[in-house]
Amino acid sequence: MEYNSKKEELIIPEYGRNIQAMIRFAREVPDRAMRQQYIEMIVNLMMQMHPQNRNLEDHREKTWKHVFRIAEYNLDVVTPNGEIPRPEDSRKKPEKVPYPTKETRFRHYGHNVQKLVSRALQMEDGPKKEGFVQVIGSYMKLAYKTWNREHYVSDDIIIEDLEHLSGGKLKVMDEASLDNLSRGNIRRPGDSRDRDRNDRDRGGRGGNNRGGRGGGGKSNNRSGGVGGGGNRGTRGGGNSRRK
Repeated sequence: MEYNSKKEELIIPEYGRNIQAMIRFAREVPDRAMRQQYIEMIVNLMMQMHPQNRNLEDHREKTWKHVFRIAEYNLDVVTPNGEIPRPEDSRKKPEKVPYPTKETRFRHYGHNVQKLVSRALQMEDGPKKEGFVQVIGSYMKLAYKTWNREHYVSDDIIIEDLEHLSGGKLKVMDEASLDNLSRGNIRRPGDSRDRDRNDRDRGGRGGNNRGGRGGGGKSNNRSGGVGGGGNRGTRGGGNSRRK
């Protein structure tokens, strides 16, 4: 019995041993036109083996490259685009992605804070810059709370860190609040402030009943006067159906 380990090594195992044997046979065909025809038939067969890739734009081009790779680039045929694949094309390496080497201070605030500080340093002095600096401080406090939920952070820590990041050129106004972006400062439906407002609204409408009845309430005695003068029909205290 002959084991696969003793057979010729497969260049691209996805296509199987028969495809590799056909390509090796086709490259030895002496007639150039016949050899071209054989290889084109093999390419079509290889594309049928992987129908899930037929909608790809460069599927046929990649298949031709695989043919040359299986043939060890020793194949005298013409490709559809006219370019003959070379061995060095299969060993191309992607370009090296440069890793950021800048030293970032206070990394728990993130790199975006560095950009915001640089942008603020380029702005002219005025209310717009002061508001922008306050927004930076609020964002820094929110970021600090996100990564340090178990520790309390005061405005003094944020202000001090902001001065270090800007080299002492940016300062938050004394009366400014840095909780504008805090999640705890967002009003939710049904909080205490909404309930207090609803209680005040209900208290201002005290005594308003149907038909504009007053605090004396409705009297069921038709012979006497209707108390409070605010009953249905707005009957007065001295008016009675019986005289």
